[in-house]
Amino acid sequence: MGASKKIVIIGAGPCGLGAAYRLNELGYNDWQIYEKNDYVGGLAASFKDDKGFVWDVGGHVIFSHYEYFDRLLEKLLGRDYIEHQRKAYIRIMNRWVPYPFQNNIRYLPPRAAWECLGGLFIAGIKNRKSYCNFKEWILAKFGRGIAKYFMFPHNLKVWSYPLEEMSYKWIEERVSVVDCKRVLGNFIFLRDDINWGPNSTFKFPLFGGTGEIFRRFVPYIQEHLFLKKEITNIDIKNKEIIFSDGSRVSYDVLINTMPLDKFIKAAGLTQFFEAIKQLKHNSVLAVGLGFKKSAFSDKCWVYFPESNCPFYRMTYFSNYSPHNVPTSEYSSLICETAYSETKPYKKEKIIEDTIVGLINSGILTRKDKKYIVSTYLIHAEYAYPIPTLDRDKALDVIQQFLRQNYIHSCGRFGSWKYELGNTDYSLMQGVEAVNEILEAKK
Repeated sequence: MGASKKIVIIGAGPCGLGAAYRLNELGYNDWQIYEKNDYVGGLAASFKDDKGFVWDVGGHVIFSHYEYFDRLLEKLLGRDYIEHQRKAYIRIMNRWVPYPFQNNIRYLPPRAAWECLGGLFIAGIKNRKSYCNFKEWILAKFGRGIAKYFMFPHNLKVWSYPLEEMSYKWIEERVSVVDCKRVLGNFIFLRDDINWGPNSTFKFPLFGGTGEIFRRFVPYIQEHLFLKKEITNIDIKNKEIIFSDGSRVSYDVLINTMPLDKFIKAAGLTQFFEAIKQLKHNSVLAVGLGFKKSAFSDKCWVYFPESNCPFYRMTYFSNYSPHNVPTSEYSSLICETAYSETKPYKKEKIIEDTIVGLINSGILTRKDKKYIVSTYLIHAEYAYPIPTLDRDKALDVIQQFLRQNYIHSCGRFGSWKYELGNTDYSLMQGVEAVNEILEAKK
């Protein structure tokens, strides 16, 4: 695709902004980016309430697999960030188990710990290498104990989708796989096994939450950025986009980051309506609670597999930056509850249910309720693209057609791949789309 082509970007989340920044960096001028909201950042946006608390759309942390991303982050933030050593836990059986759970089962009560260790030992002996779905993969890798106490209940909370209808091929760096010898060594030597994963250290903006990173893109792209532009129709044949305000824009090549199922419907591609039925997602209700009370803990975040609370994760958000709260007298928590078409939830009760769940799980006492001075609810309708068994087959067909029509659909929901949905992955998909369009780089 030559350098005289008009490029249009749909969506100003991490992927769209990555593409926009790369176009600016290359000195290319024939492009525009359109965002339906009145802010940038997508799921990585942040908001400030009228009490002075900053809120993210759940528990975001910034880490990277890319030198380009690292350099860009340094340029955007300068010294306005804090670097943290991860302190993540699982709250279970009124105990704190360091993350990852499967590496640190020595913290469980003896009977449960023995059940987990025995299951892991049996799974190792069987050494099963063939599995059809995520549920079978969990049993094969961890055994029945770890599956029973953590893997099954927590993943059902996160995904809100049957595990036997999910693929296991997305795992890679998302789930720590350990052998029995290592876990037994942790038992014998009373060893904490906590450094697994790419986010064992992470950065967080000093001011403005995660969204501050993406607000700082705006000066580089503002002449090409159009907010509050919701798309109603996409005419692929004539390469034209129609917005809800009646305006239109033409393009030669399109970078799409809006959810792929919505894109297919907006484009009227009826031949793919059956395929997009295989593209499942969940939604997340992120509840922020602001307290006129100093920090409850020095932890970063906590996972909750048990049924005594609706949320699957809680973030001690005021620990990420002192500027996430009005002053040092205050603290804040963010709790995330997922739901889906297969596991609905009554959203009207979520704040009340979250507070009760925090008390049930021993995070708060009933007396702590009097310190709550702010509540904030963020509803992410599209939160996690679910790696279903038939997802890749559907994506292959759709993406092949889109590429043939000069459309690059990328980002967390544009590609519909959770395993490529981290902030750095999403941003780099936008960068790489531009590199392919303008420089023919794969």
